[in-house]
Amino acid sequence: MAQKPSIPKGTRDFSPEEVSKRDYIVQTIKKQFQHFGFQPIETPSFENSDTLMGKYGEEGDRLIFKILNSGDFLRKVKDDLYTEKDSLKLTPKISEKALRYDLTVPFARYVVQHQNEIDFPFKRYQIQPVWRADRPQKGRFREFFQCDADVVGSDSLWQEVEFVQLYDAVFTQLKLDGVSIKMNNRKILSGFAEVIGESDKLIDFTVALDKLDKIGEEGVTKEMQEKGISAEAIKTISPIFSLSGSFLDKIASLKEILASSETGKKGIEELEFVQKAIEKMPLQTANLDLDVTLARGLNYYTGAIFEVAAPANVKMGSIGGGGRYDDLTGIFGLKNISGIGISFGLDRIYLVLEELNLFPTSAKNNTKVIFINFGQKEALYAMQAVQKLRENGINAELYPDAAKMKKQMNYANKRDIPFVVLAGSKEIENKEFTLKNMKTGEQDNLNFSVLVQTLK
Repeated sequence: MAQKPSIPKGTRDFSPEEVSKRDYIVQTIKKQFQHFGFQPIETPSFENSDTLMGKYGEEGDRLIFKILNSGDFLRKVKDDLYTEKDSLKLTPKISEKALRYDLTVPFARYVVQHQNEIDFPFKRYQIQPVWRADRPQKGRFREFFQCDADVVGSDSLWQEVEFVQLYDAVFTQLKLDGVSIKMNNRKILSGFAEVIGESDKLIDFTVALDKLDKIGEEGVTKEMQEKGISAEAIKTISPIFSLSGSFLDKIASLKEILASSETGKKGIEELEFVQKAIEKMPLQTANLDLDVTLARGLNYYTGAIFEVAAPANVKMGSIGGGGRYDDLTGIFGLKNISGIGISFGLDRIYLVLEELNLFPTSAKNNTKVIFINFGQKEALYAMQAVQKLRENGINAELYPDAAKMKKQMNYANKRDIPFVVLAGSKEIENKEFTLKNMKTGEQDNLNFSVLVQTLK
């Protein structure tokens, strides 16, 4: 008996409806990327291993999918490597390539490799799949798409303003009103550590602070103390645990807390610049909020930090995020290229739109009208009309077999096709078409030009 086929854990098949809905999100994002002047690039699905390894830390390296060399990949391996059983030494000998882990490092490689062809500042967008050997769980997959936009070669704060507007534009277009664009700045976090005299424990401090909404003030305090941060230092910075009010209210509080930190004050200036610009150019449906506990990618970001939360009535992790980095290309030898980038979480955005029933009907169907097949003569008449409808930009098809009417109508219903055309001998004689609205059940006899107008 044949073995039942399966797919690897952490991967998914997508049905026609799911693909259509995902494409609706991608096309909406892509359209706004282009409105904002970003240019598309694509990079290979796999890179040389040395391009990726060592760029994501020890944990990241472990999650990179390695590709075995083709042919007899063990032939050139020395016997002592087998006996050592050291995968770190063996892997480079049998695997020279790996699937990309994200789009950021390949982008850095692209910029360095093509630096003489690129006009800086370079605004690029990239929508492609990435792979991670992670433990699969809800909302986390081993193969998934990233939708990234970055600007490299400029340290202007107007880029931060534009990215806030870009998030707002995309979610407004998707009818996802009320998302919260949370913003922070690495310099604010560095300022906190400076003020309490614990600059050497910046990472420990912020990792604990980032958990405030999950474990509360007491939990954060306990974790900081376990990391060697004194009770006195924690007490000094404790006002940040209860910061509330508007963006400007929080800025006012930060000015008091960070009065003795030059780094912190610089971070406040940058946040104020963005806030004042957005105040002059109000967002359409999103809310801009200052969240001083936000610390994503701290080893990576050097300025602004973004994270986008779904509307309050939906329980979901972040649906977007990003920030400012000062030395993206330094890992490949091209120094002092500042940049800023954001990403959209396609899978999570899909789940939110599904939960709120925000997908338009057009995102669910591809075919607008199907013609019933009554036989060879009628099928030819129908196919001639189908061809002309397609030329008019209308998605149309003919049921391929002259099956029973009930079977053909059930097929249209199951595929949620909104219109059916019946064209038998009578319609052919009168050069007409009977158009049936599958939702209302109404039928009309129409000539071809009226049929086109109606379906459009």
